[in-house]
Amino acid sequence: MSDHRLQDALDALKSTRVRMTPQRHAILEFLYESMTHPTADDIYKALEGRFPNMSVATVYNNLRVFKEAGIVKELTYGDASSRFDSVTSDHYHVICGDCGKIVDFHYPGLDEVETLAAHVTGFRVHNHRMEIYGTCPSCQDKNSTLN
Repeated sequence: MSDHRLQDALDALKSTRVRMTPQRHAILEFLYESMTHPTADDIYKALEGRFPNMSVATVYNNLRVFKEAGIVKELTYGDASSRFDSVTSDHYHVICGDCGKIVDFHYPGLDEVETLAAHVTGFRVHNHRMEIYGTCPSCQDKNSTLN
């Protein structure tokens, strides 16, 4: 699955005439394989051993290119660091309030929410997002052993 998505992303970049550098390919590959919604710093730390001359700015610049090409979504949650998601189709996120883990989920019933919002308010709706906050199973286990 991720190999096919990664190839589609590489093809999308080629069509926009973005030159594929080894660092750019590694950043993209990391995003498409990790499924963890990493920050730019997470990506940098994961790849710095393979690319000792790569800077955090290089990671940020490449993420901006990927975002502009539509192959990555930037997720902001009010804190200082954005997270990046390689799944660009509509979906939602469940976020652990303890460790910050983000998990994707899709609920088809919510697909109609934009149409309903437009109908009720008269707005021309462009998009929406929803986050659900809770405690992940790992943190639940940790918290239960502490009590």
